[in-house]
Amino acid sequence: MKKIVVILLVAFVIIQFFPIDKTNPRPTPGMDFLKIKNTPEKTAKVIRTSCYDCHSNETVYPWYSSISPVSWFVKNHIDEGRKHLNFSTFAVYEPQRQLRKLKESMEMVEKKEMPLESYYIGHQNAKLTDEQRADLIKYFKQVKEDTERRIMFNK
Repeated sequence: MKKIVVILLVAFVIIQFFPIDKTNPRPTPGMDFLKIKNTPEKTAKVIRTSCYDCHSNETVYPWYSSISPVSWFVKNHIDEGRKHLNFSTFAVYEPQRQLRKLKESMEMVEKKEMPLESYYIGHQNAKLTDEQRADLIKYFKQVKEDTERRIMFNK
């Protein structure tokens, strides 16, 4: 048993020498969702607090992201989040993709699937109240409808 503990301890120390890359892509304000959609400050604050760490290029890495293997989970979670929706590059999405992402955002917030429960462990301030959820859903719906009108107008 002692030998197993020593081996695990040595392995834990060794993996600390392989940190994750915490470099965020350079900001592109002209492509950021909050800027291009002129998001009201109250709503923008909620989105930044509850969504941007995983769904933008503005991730603020928590202290525990420096400890392997937890850091690997955090990095994978961020990479997957950005892959599914990246608010920092929202303007480059084709209009139909923007509509899909807005619809998905409404659904995920409404079903309480976002933010993820696991995210709350280190980010209690990211928990959405029922009022904040309703406001976000209403806002995403409004932006979706505005986008649909713009698409129809441009046809």
